Amino acid sequence: MKYKVAILIGSDTDRPLLEASMPYFNYFNIDAEIITMSAHRNPDDVGEFSKNARTNGYSVIVGAAGMAAHLAGAIKANTTLPVIGVPLPGGILDGLDSLLSTLQMPKGVPVATVAVGKAGAINAAILCAEILSLNDDSLIKKLQEFKDNGAKL
Repeated sequence: MKYKVAILIGSDTDRPLLEASMPYFNYFNIDAEIITMSAHRNPDDVGEFSKNARTNGYSVIVGAAGMAAHLAGAIKANTTLPVIGVPLPGGILDGLDSLLSTLQMPKGVPVATVAVGKAGAINAAILCAEILSLNDDSLIKKLQEFKDNGAKL
């Protein structure tokens, strides 16, 4: 089965960090699409996208943003799909503000949060594969191969 994951980024300047995850999505045979959509600049678009994501065939949404980093929370407020937040560097202490903004969600609005930056983007791809493997034996096999290879491609 082929899965679709949406990767929402708050700004096109964030694209290179998230592109580092694409080889991992490809390895796990997951279609991933990077879409620029800001929680602050186009909140209505983020809400509409998130509300319709399941109907549009997405299985997981990744929200990557820096600074105030409200994107993952804004996505989660509008969907029942799993949401993974990737805090990005910049701002206070090079990403601490975005880490805390992504991590500290109120009860009832769960966002899985990974590391800041490139490592987080890659971990988000792997976490997507792990979530999707709950119903897919071929992904379980690929994940085991990945682990057996020292968690490297």
